[in-house]
Amino acid sequence: MKTLIQQVEKRRDELIGLLSDLIAFRTPAPPARNTDEIQSYIADKLQTIGFDVDQWDVYPGDPNVVGTRTGSHSEDFQSLILNGHIDVASVEENEGWETPPFEAVIRDRTLFGRGSADMKGGIAACLFALQLLHENDVDLRGDVLLQSVIGEEVGEAGTKQCCERDYGADFAIVADTSDCELHGQGGVITGWVTVKSPATHHDGTRQRMVHAGGGLRAASAIEKMNKLITALQELERDWAINKSYPGFTPGTNTINPAVIEGGRHAAFVADECRLWITVHFYPDESADSVAKEIEDHLLATANADLWMKDHPPTFQWGGGSMIEERGEVFPSFSIDEDHAAVNDLMEAHEQTFSEPAKISMSPSVNDGGWLAEAGIPTVCYGPGKLEHAHAVNEHIDIDQLLDYTKTLLRFIVKWCNQPKERS
Repeated sequence: MKTLIQQVEKRRDELIGLLSDLIAFRTPAPPARNTDEIQSYIADKLQTIGFDVDQWDVYPGDPNVVGTRTGSHSEDFQSLILNGHIDVASVEENEGWETPPFEAVIRDRTLFGRGSADMKGGIAACLFALQLLHENDVDLRGDVLLQSVIGEEVGEAGTKQCCERDYGADFAIVADTSDCELHGQGGVITGWVTVKSPATHHDGTRQRMVHAGGGLRAASAIEKMNKLITALQELERDWAINKSYPGFTPGTNTINPAVIEGGRHAAFVADECRLWITVHFYPDESADSVAKEIEDHLLATANADLWMKDHPPTFQWGGGSMIEERGEVFPSFSIDEDHAAVNDLMEAHEQTFSEPAKISMSPSVNDGGWLAEAGIPTVCYGPGKLEHAHAVNEHIDIDQLLDYTKTLLRFIVKWCNQPKERS
């Protein structure tokens, strides 16, 4: 182990070069459909260090890569998934970058470039750690899998497809941005609320809808949506008062009215209005349960309205892509602090960083929920700060990246040489 740790320092330029290569691949999502080249690069790296590689298209131009190194005694020793996404946040022109976003630039022990923190830094560290294990002929009795997935930035859940393809393990680390803390997370689901009139009216008939003696019971879908937005705010406040979960600040469970679409032309009364909402929920809830709470509350609100009781809102929840379906789901997950792998990871962290590892709940979301939903104990543990992810001049601290790689080496060697627990 001492030799491995020393090599991380001595060969730091190789790790920085690897991360620089990954940053140079332009993989923003949206637009996505641009990861063929980077995934081929990663697949080649994995094959070079003795991994069997499975590569398949999730969408045309966006393949997943899973590399597997079979342990010398797979049946009897613990296995591990290292997971990361290779898509990055979009980059707009004239955002004010001080360095070219798709070129790694080093200043004062800091590496700048889109994806450095979220999360090509984590992917590079995983690849480099696995390379060092291979080159030093380190025996791992249990299996190690690296999942390089697409689509996390736009809810396309390449990780979910890995689970559906039956890639599993005894433990999983999502190497996403956590400032080297162990993170669980709440969940997210998006939904569309639609108010629709069965008839379309010229705006000249509005006086008959809203003034005495008009005799026309009709409504503007936009105005009725106003009532539902107010109802959502009331429900959000009630959740903040009556729901909580350890590790989250009060009111983390929010209902965001993110996008509204309605009306067809200024000469018509709006006959349809659609509201796109984003809902954050706690690990002791599910996407289905919070969706039902919202539906029940809005339907009760509609039932108290003279027009909406006969024309109630309709709902569409989730989706597999923000690009293709304008919808997404991120399941929640919590950390089992008594799990042996969690203890081993915390010990490896403390040995490297000379301070105890922190366990907390992320205010963001990542693909770890899909691994947990598949029954795999999971933590998010990666280099980089959330405040730098998606930001102009995104960057990562090189010393933290090196220490993260050392922690991975310590953990992988211990965990994958630990006998499985037999029931």
